[in-house]
Amino acid sequence: MRLLDRYLLRELLIPLGYCLCGILIIFIAFDLVFTLHVYQENRLLFSDVTELYLVKIPEILVFLMPIVLLLALLYALTDLARHHEITAIRAAGVGLWRICSPHLIVGFLLSVAVFAMNELWVPDSADKQVQIMNRRQGSKDPVSKNIVTDFVFQNSRDGHIWKIGRIDFNSPACAMTALKLLYADNGTNLILIAERAERTNDAWVFYNVNEYDATKAGAQPELVLETNLLTKPFSETPDQIKREVKFASRYNKPSIDSMEIPVAEILDYLNLHPHDLSAQKKRLLYTQLYGRLASPWTCLVVVLIAIPFGAASGRRNVFVGVAGSIVICFVYFVLLKLGLAMGTGGYLPPWVAAWLPNISFGIAGFWMILRVR
Repeated sequence: MRLLDRYLLRELLIPLGYCLCGILIIFIAFDLVFTLHVYQENRLLFSDVTELYLVKIPEILVFLMPIVLLLALLYALTDLARHHEITAIRAAGVGLWRICSPHLIVGFLLSVAVFAMNELWVPDSADKQVQIMNRRQGSKDPVSKNIVTDFVFQNSRDGHIWKIGRIDFNSPACAMTALKLLYADNGTNLILIAERAERTNDAWVFYNVNEYDATKAGAQPELVLETNLLTKPFSETPDQIKREVKFASRYNKPSIDSMEIPVAEILDYLNLHPHDLSAQKKRLLYTQLYGRLASPWTCLVVVLIAIPFGAASGRRNVFVGVAGSIVICFVYFVLLKLGLAMGTGGYLPPWVAAWLPNISFGIAGFWMILRVR
């Protein structure tokens, strides 16, 4: 790494670290003031509160990281410009894109980090917070969240409908009881009713089975098989069923903004339901999918926006960067909300709606960089 790159990185990372730590401390302090009585009512210990905020931090960082990066970039670049350091570097024959390459690399790495946090930790953050809040309430069933009752799992890709009375995800074999399965076999519509089922050796084993032929419409289903044990190589796996249960709980949110569905779960759901989704649900899911793919790259987009605002020559107060970041963030989030609303409403294709803020600001930033003198 060249000496120039190390210097530019240091000038960026120091204010970035100060901004990130400062905003996190302020957020936690204010949140603690307003919710301390709730923690006391739930009898949380100091270790519980600490763990709670550790669980919250990825969710906070996903939201704050682009803002913090923009603020730090505008501060660092404005400070360099007001001391004519950028002018001196360019006079030595170094182009503006080369000067800003360390900043672009930081933006790219932070985008990858935000995407990882958004997919791996944020979706389960709310459930973990609830568990921590309730752990001192004397619950006698700490694993009840892994037991689901009266669940319908529909795999329209293979034409299977599972009506499950009880699922125990604590069991490696995904033990089910009171099961009713509707499926087709060589053109025959069958209804399989089993007392219990388990996944073993890539197949489902059903116990105490009655199987009925329901091919004739309007006629009483005819019993065709009665056995104590039946093995079927159905493609559904315990992981798929568990993801479907999680998906159902995450999907039933008041708005698209409050849904936290990982990309892998959305793709798996769309794969299992290729034909039975309503147009509205399909628009919402695809908007959520493209939105989760697009939102982390905001960190890279803010670098393109900050460069022309901060690197322009002239003596300016460094706090111009603070005011500039506020205006830019406001416009960006207005455009983000507008794009999501238009995507779910069907006024724009979902991918256009989700990428609209990044595309707009990215093109604007690139054009302004070319005009920097």
